[in-house]
Amino acid sequence: MRLSISLLLPCLALGFSPAQQHRMLSAENNKVVKSTSFIPHQARKPTFSPTSLSAINIQENAQRDIGGMDEWAAFNEVQRVGGFQLTTEDGFDWSVMTTEPLAANSPLLFVPEKLILSTSKAKEELSGAPGVAAAVDYLSKRGAGNQLPYFYLFIKVLFEYEKGEGSTWFPWLNSLPRLYFNAVSMTDFCYECLPPLVFSLARAERVRFDNFYEALQKVEIFSEDTKYDKEVAKWALNVVQTRCWGPDNDKQIVPMADMFNHGTETEIGISYDEMGNCNVYTTADVAPGSPLRMSYGDPTNPSALFAQYGFLDESSPATFCKIMNIQPTEELKNLGLDFSRMLFYKDNGAVSEEVWDVLLYSQVLKSNKQAQQAFYQAHMTGDVETKQSIHQHYFLETATALKKHIDTFLKQLDDLSKKGDGVDVNTHPRLPLILKHNEFVRQTFLTVKANIDPMVANAAGEAVYQ
Repeated sequence: MRLSISLLLPCLALGFSPAQQHRMLSAENNKVVKSTSFIPHQARKPTFSPTSLSAINIQENAQRDIGGMDEWAAFNEVQRVGGFQLTTEDGFDWSVMTTEPLAANSPLLFVPEKLILSTSKAKEELSGAPGVAAAVDYLSKRGAGNQLPYFYLFIKVLFEYEKGEGSTWFPWLNSLPRLYFNAVSMTDFCYECLPPLVFSLARAERVRFDNFYEALQKVEIFSEDTKYDKEVAKWALNVVQTRCWGPDNDKQIVPMADMFNHGTETEIGISYDEMGNCNVYTTADVAPGSPLRMSYGDPTNPSALFAQYGFLDESSPATFCKIMNIQPTEELKNLGLDFSRMLFYKDNGAVSEEVWDVLLYSQVLKSNKQAQQAFYQAHMTGDVETKQSIHQHYFLETATALKKHIDTFLKQLDDLSKKGDGVDVNTHPRLPLILKHNEFVRQTFLTVKANIDPMVANAAGEAVYQ
């Protein structure tokens, strides 16, 4: 049975029209229709004390206190419309759904600026703290200057973590996941079971953590218990990189709005008013019982989502073709050498045009500079007829190269999956999801192979009779 917690509160402030307010309030007693026990204008004091200190339990089996976060959000003027509901199937993973029909462009959630964590606010608060400048300098010298927006949020989360119940954000922090399945949380053995692309992406996430952890040692505002606890540091980084969004130079974490899951198809949008308050609204008509989702990134690159967020997006319509052995050039980038463009489609096994173009140019025509240049010029000038003629002339060679790549990669996936046979998942709890990811990719490749093998056979047969 699907467990849920109703989160409908009155909407008496910014972002909601009088008519919408009227629908959310009982005309008889001015109380929230279907309200929980918490009503802002009758608000009781929070049950947590701002003076007592207690560490947040970050053990992976610790329960998330969603109810405490709900009460805290209400006390701090977070507002939701009727039907907004947090829901879970296992008590660990939570998401948002609606129990009522919602029209497109309807206000859904309001989060006041004071609750939003951001790079700019964390930098203003902590940049002058002892050791922070040294940590920033360390990261910059390591070539990780572009990661500083995440680092400021990372130390902000740790700063609030150390305050325990004295932190304004304690109930929110105590509601967050402890168990993550992304790259930062994987064991070394897990890395051995990753295909090349997701291994490369996962390794980049691990390097980020290593850099942040070393930089953390230079920050003097934390206790030694916090500074030297790698599990706490991993948890803090996971909080940041799985819950923040926004411009590259000013990442933001918006409590309650961070509960929306990812979807290839999305139902919500996010905007900010002139005061910096966050407003979430629907982008389509939504039926009762439907999920409310946002996009975390390119839906055609499930490996990137897996490495950063730790989930497998099985709704993804396509995946990168996993051709990793091509040295990028400006010409190849113009032809489509990009993770988001060189795609294999999951349901019908189609291959994107960019895969054919890049393989032909970089491999088949590598030793024929004249034909290579003619193909590139046809592509750049939009000469479809010439481009197709060259493709047709070299089709057997291109299709054969593609078939070889598919067969080689499928063998590699089989070998990686065999590594997981008999391994203790209690020691490596991310392994089942890794193997599931590998199987998802494998099935996509098999679907493509079912199309490509006959193409190669037919083209080879035609070549014999020419």
